[in-house]
Amino acid sequence: MAGTGKGQRPLVADRRYGAPAPTRRAASTPPPRKPRRAAAPRRQGGLISRFFGFLWRLIFGIIWRITAVTALIFAGIVYYFYAQLPPVTDLLDGRARGSVTLLDRNDTVFAWRGETFGGQITSDNVSKHLLNAVVATEDKRFYRHFGVSPRGIASAIRINLSEGRGPLSGNGGSTITQQVAKLLCLGVPYDQTKWKSEAEYEEDCRSGGVYRKLKELPFAVAMEVKYSKADILTIYFNRAYLGAGARGFEAAAQRYFGISANQVNPAQAAMLAGLLKAPSRFAPTNNLKRAQDRANLIVGLMEEQGYLTKAEADEARANPAQLSSAAQTRSGGFFADWVMETAPSFLTTETMEDVVIRTTLDTQMQSRAEEALAWVFDNKVKEGSKAQAAIVVMGADGAVRAMVGGRKIEAAGSFNRATQALRQTGSSFKPFVFAAAMDQGWSPMDFVEDTPLTINIPGSGPWTPRNYDNEFKGLITLSQALAESRNIPAVRVSEAVGRENVRQIAADFGIESDLAAGPALALGASESTLIEMTGAYAGILNGGSSVAPYGIRILEVPGNEELNMFTETGIGERVIRQEAAELLVYMMAQVVTEGTGTRARLDGRPAAGKTGTTSAGRDAWFIGFTADYVAGVWMGYDDNTPLEGVTGGGLPAEIWREVMLRVHEDLPVTELPMIVPAPRLRPDQTAPNPAAPGGFEQSLDDALGGAFGGALGGNQQVPRENPVESILRDIFIETR
Repeated sequence: MAGTGKGQRPLVADRRYGAPAPTRRAASTPPPRKPRRAAAPRRQGGLISRFFGFLWRLIFGIIWRITAVTALIFAGIVYYFYAQLPPVTDLLDGRARGSVTLLDRNDTVFAWRGETFGGQITSDNVSKHLLNAVVATEDKRFYRHFGVSPRGIASAIRINLSEGRGPLSGNGGSTITQQVAKLLCLGVPYDQTKWKSEAEYEEDCRSGGVYRKLKELPFAVAMEVKYSKADILTIYFNRAYLGAGARGFEAAAQRYFGISANQVNPAQAAMLAGLLKAPSRFAPTNNLKRAQDRANLIVGLMEEQGYLTKAEADEARANPAQLSSAAQTRSGGFFADWVMETAPSFLTTETMEDVVIRTTLDTQMQSRAEEALAWVFDNKVKEGSKAQAAIVVMGADGAVRAMVGGRKIEAAGSFNRATQALRQTGSSFKPFVFAAAMDQGWSPMDFVEDTPLTINIPGSGPWTPRNYDNEFKGLITLSQALAESRNIPAVRVSEAVGRENVRQIAADFGIESDLAAGPALALGASESTLIEMTGAYAGILNGGSSVAPYGIRILEVPGNEELNMFTETGIGERVIRQEAAELLVYMMAQVVTEGTGTRARLDGRPAAGKTGTTSAGRDAWFIGFTADYVAGVWMGYDDNTPLEGVTGGGLPAEIWREVMLRVHEDLPVTELPMIVPAPRLRPDQTAPNPAAPGGFEQSLDDALGGAFGGALGGNQQVPRENPVESILRDIFIETR
């Protein structure tokens, strides 16, 4: 039962689930506070991390500010170079001077001097094989970078350090753009007042160093901003030096292969691209095998990078590039040097223009002369001989057709023994003595004594010439005296006709060197060059007129015709009468047929000439001619060492014969322009010979000549003809 339950809480049913609900407190009662934990001690590591964080933020702030400033400076430098870069067309020909192209008598190129520029080419019209070869070799990432390749630079530094070099020494990791920057000398133009030579200027442009490398980077970037990739390649193709004086790939393709750069095949393209690393070392004209080996490496790179299929690469390796015939022979080098010396320097070595010289050179004849010289030394000279030889072949008008300035032996150098070596002429001078006699009316059949002779030279005392065999033949004809190269008769004739006359005739024929003043003049005591002597003999062949040897037919300056030069002939003034020259030709023919020059005989072809050997055998000469050509040969040592067992009638005559046999290989036989003289009476003959040609008048002529010839005897200075003989001779010359 329920009660009121006064003073008690009412009964409330218990909750079946959950905790009892909290009772609400009065609003004025604050919530209870949580007990406060004790503060944890500060760790030392937190301070360090905060310090390094601060330090990093400081360093990073400095770095990005420096980077920003550097980038701004770099951008400013790039803009500076960008603003200075000219149009592409102004950068293609980078030469400070012009070049000389030499053509032979058939107007075919055989030599170049100076740096040639073959003409402007572009990356669009050049052979695709050449473009691919250059990119594959020099910069395979060319189309993917912006002028500089960090990967390439890092790789180069690693290689340099691994090989013990400085980081920037040796391998540079340069891109093609950087190489072009070097070719442009980083925008510094050539100044003649600052640089001693263009070579010194370019050497400085190619030099390395940190400063130049730092300058090279913004210049390369400026080029990438200014020009397209195709433009940069175009500059590269035109300015790169590729050896042998070739500037640009067009000039190199023409020089080495005789074709344009847009025609080269993969093998030729690889060889040209291989020159970029070391032009002189890998030039095919220097060492073809080395150039081909280098080209094979380039072919491998092209195959590896997908520019050539395997079949194309195998074809290129199986058929390596070969030189053109002109580049392969390299004939005419001495001739080209001589031509450059004879023309004005402002049109050759110092030319600012591109000059073309059409020359007299016959390249086939040149090759044959070189072959003849090599054959004689290979077959008739002991192995290892350092003896030198020179050859000149020319026409009767002085047009030089071939020139060999020396044998190509080690350390021979570029000294041209045909034009620069002054050597004693020996007996090869004697024809000028007899030329004076023939011009004064003597006959080859006149007589002269080959007997002991002593001449008193004022200030020097007695002088006694000797024959090479130390023998005396008594009374002999002038023709025999020359054929056998007798010294005493030559001196007697020289003294009789007057040595000043001999000197004058030799000088008029082109012997420009100082001639001896004493009686030894007749024996070739004076010096001369081979080209002078050969030109003088050409004067005898052409009928007695002087000859100036020449090698230039036409010198052309394209676009400036006022500077053009022409040479039609080298024949000058008459020196001796034509009859005298033709009599002298007869005498010189006897030298070859029965005298000291028999080794020079040409089977079935008339020839004339004269041997020459100097004292102690230091020089040996043979100079002679056919109706078609004149050729001179000199042999000796550069240091004047005597030749052992060599005379002009020996090896020089044999070289001359081998040269002339090859030169006349396809020519018809032509008779020499000579007069065969009538025989003379010996002075000891007392009666005229009625059977002599010309009857009594001819016999009188013989008698007069014999009497005059007999006056050239005696062991004393040769007297001049007496007044009676002079009058008789003058009368006879006037009436015959």
